[in-house]
Amino acid sequence: MSVQRRLLPATGALAAFEAVARLGSFTAAAQELALTQGAISRQIKQLEDQFGKRLIERDSRNVRLSPEGEIYAETVRAALGQLREAALGLMSNRHGGVLNLAILPTFGTRWLMPLIPDFVEKNPDITINFATRIGRFDFSRERLDAAIHVGQPDWPGATSTLLMREEVAPVAAPEFLEANAVAAPRDLGRLPLLHMASRPGGWAEWFEHQGLAAPTGPGMQFEQFSTAAQACIAGLGIALLPLFLIAGELQRGQLVPAPGGPMQSRSAYYLVVPDEKRLYPPVASFRSWLLAKLPQTD
Repeated sequence: MSVQRRLLPATGALAAFEAVARLGSFTAAAQELALTQGAISRQIKQLEDQFGKRLIERDSRNVRLSPEGEIYAETVRAALGQLREAALGLMSNRHGGVLNLAILPTFGTRWLMPLIPDFVEKNPDITINFATRIGRFDFSRERLDAAIHVGQPDWPGATSTLLMREEVAPVAAPEFLEANAVAAPRDLGRLPLLHMASRPGGWAEWFEHQGLAAPTGPGMQFEQFSTAAQACIAGLGIALLPLFLIAGELQRGQLVPAPGGPMQSRSAYYLVVPDEKRLYPPVASFRSWLLAKLPQTD
């Protein structure tokens, strides 16, 4: 076998190996690929014979990757993902491609979605698939090309581009503030505080900004800002929310700022792109379009 051929194994063998590595089971891999367990086993043995390396350690109870297999599986997963995306792009758009984008729920529905028609109009040959994600995830495992992330620009193996910083303020229903006689920032410490799972230190940071000690009592926790805003409107307490995401509620008077005022959060919004996707045309087009839609950042 030539060196060139040895370095380019059959895609069927790669697909079998990736499925077993991901699912941890020959049976599950066979079901996913509509093959027999014997066929899966032969495909993987073909790879091992081709490379002269054991990729999977087998025993009577389970299947686990060898150290070499662990490393190779990550590369194979990414490569197969790119092949799938390229094929989907060819079938769905002759000149465009597919962009698989992870978005934050409230940011996506309230800020990004109203702008997307403009992107579609300017890039008619690019198909966007949206996935809602909170927190970090494995780009290759999730088969996503980019993500809108809130936090710090410290995602390993990826490039983070600053989109906007975040100004937060304590807000509540006007009836709630009137009923509880809130006159100064210190008064907030004795009232129910609603917490965001993505901002575990948000209230402590705000009270520190006010020169006050943060209360230590428990409070309701929410994953999405929209749900926390609705809880405030219902009179359940006070939440620390990004002002640009609740502009509608503030304008309608459903929510009003509590004493103490806003502050700039330590978190910011970033477009995160895995290093292997930086030059992928749909990602590059989306990044350029999105940056042009943003106000000037410092």
